[in-house]
Amino acid sequence: MATVKLWTDEEVSANPRVKAIFDDIRATRKTDFVNNFWRALANQPELLQRTWASIKEVMIEPGALDPLTKELIYIAVSTTNSCSYCIHSHTAAARSKGLSDQQHAEFLAVIGMAAETNALANALQIPVDPEFVVD
Repeated sequence: MATVKLWTDEEVSANPRVKAIFDDIRATRKTDFVNNFWRALANQPELLQRTWASIKEVMIEPGALDPLTKELIYIAVSTTNSCSYCIHSHTAAARSKGLSDQQHAEFLAVIGMAAETNALANALQIPVDPEFVVD
């Protein structure tokens, strides 16, 4: 259960600042659906606006990384941070960008392998090889 109110469309419509951001979310994503993350952030319009602007810049604007790769990175970090909401929402986004079941399974294997070897390297306090250090 949320720790804050999730704004309804009626409540959003009564606040011009929040409505403008929700309208932009809908237009940018080409959908009428606005998920609960944004509905929770609507309680703090400044935070909503700043977060949406950052998401658009990092995740939506064209860059050196393709959209699916960005989503996979987001899922990996969300897994590390144990954010179930983000894992679910970004897995759905990755699937909409072409992630197949086979790719998803292999991706999860990579996350699991990285988690295991990271834990071993940390537990053993292995020094970084000089060849890996960027000067």
